[in-house]
Amino acid sequence: MLERLGEVLRKATNKIANAIFLDKDLVDSIIRDLQRALIEADVNVALVKELSDKIKKEALDERIKGIEKKEHIIKILHDELLKILGEYKPIKLEKVNRIMFLGLYGAGKTTTIAKLGNYYAKRGFKAVLIGLDTHRPAAKEQLKQLAEKNKLNFFTDFNEKNPVKIWEEFEKVNKKENYTMILVDTAGRHSLDKDLIDELKALDKRINPTEKILVMPADIGQAAKTQAKEFKEAVNVSGIIITRMDSTAKAGGALTACAETNSSVYFIATGEKINDIEEFNPKSFLSRLLDMGDLQALIEKVKSVTNEDEIKKTQKNIEEGKLSLDDVIEQVKSMGSLGGLDKIKSMIPGFSGMANKIPEGTLENQQEKIAKWEHIVKSMTAEEKENPELLEKQTSRIARIAQGAGVHTSDVRSLLKQYKMLSDMVKGGMNDMDMSKGMSQKQMMKFAKKFMKKGKMKF
Repeated sequence: MLERLGEVLRKATNKIANAIFLDKDLVDSIIRDLQRALIEADVNVALVKELSDKIKKEALDERIKGIEKKEHIIKILHDELLKILGEYKPIKLEKVNRIMFLGLYGAGKTTTIAKLGNYYAKRGFKAVLIGLDTHRPAAKEQLKQLAEKNKLNFFTDFNEKNPVKIWEEFEKVNKKENYTMILVDTAGRHSLDKDLIDELKALDKRINPTEKILVMPADIGQAAKTQAKEFKEAVNVSGIIITRMDSTAKAGGALTACAETNSSVYFIATGEKINDIEEFNPKSFLSRLLDMGDLQALIEKVKSVTNEDEIKKTQKNIEEGKLSLDDVIEQVKSMGSLGGLDKIKSMIPGFSGMANKIPEGTLENQQEKIAKWEHIVKSMTAEEKENPELLEKQTSRIARIAQGAGVHTSDVRSLLKQYKMLSDMVKGGMNDMDMSKGMSQKQMMKFAKKFMKKGKMKF
């Protein structure tokens, strides 16, 4: 996602910071690289020219001298890029939230609703997905399957063709259930025609949503400007979610086009998995492009893939200074659910260079290893599961377990090695941390420095 732009931005800031003199040739070279990268990212040409002119003017201003000029130019570059990305405007959450989702065919609306349902369910809301798309034949079934797969609540009427009547049925059910996060899937079309507008207005009046969110794919690029404007005028959308941010060079166009219409981008979806969604914060987004990381986003992502009951159980073990092998497997599973190294590397400060040295797909290939480990644990006695230290010097036990699990002894030793690493982490001071709140940035940096430096981070 926008990796080429990030690479150029990092090189530009380094060139400015390391330059002895900011002469015209250097400034022209930096601006040419920036222009090319921004246009490749589908940012509007007029915005690119405006940014270029501003940087050039400030860089060649003789009134600003020495080191102050370098810092000034880097700040101008940062501020102008933030300007074209738009302001940070998160969803305003209420005690009870009724969010209506709008969008044309193929935008990824139904999948996005499930992702957001999972996102808020992991944050303590009682979420439910409501299927009101009565036009696309598979829409209700798709939403139902996504809800069941991810253990989310779901409501619709498969026989009813009137979406307003389905909503009225749900209201009767909700008197008992009292859902606090109600996510409503509505019909789409190939274009925003009169019939769709009339249906959305009728639902808007009946549901009285706290938010109306337009879902748009990143690959429409600058055309996002027109779509955002049309939906805003028709049904007054309050915010936008951009999907497919992982698969297109036009993502910059979609983001900046939304900013031009003063449409808030609430979330971006970065893949197909249920956890591949994150809140859009322009400052954090730009920080990641500049390889400065976004630890808060990483913490939020970890929260999204971790079961609350498992957090409490692991927290209890940490407080007691002891982990079981089941804890180890759950932690590795959670890491795999993050979506692989490609999904998290930009969130770790300064990690881009190091990430290139790690073989592609290392996190993604954990599934086979996890399956082996689960078989290994099933072949152990209760005492061995709770006290894996017993196995370290008893090769006969390791051989017995390997034979029972149908694996090599090296697989058993690999699990024990992972256990020892996590156990060392607990003894090394992570017991001070409340896992239900996640690591602070200071804790995360301390953890990364300690364990990556010692070569203990295993992907």
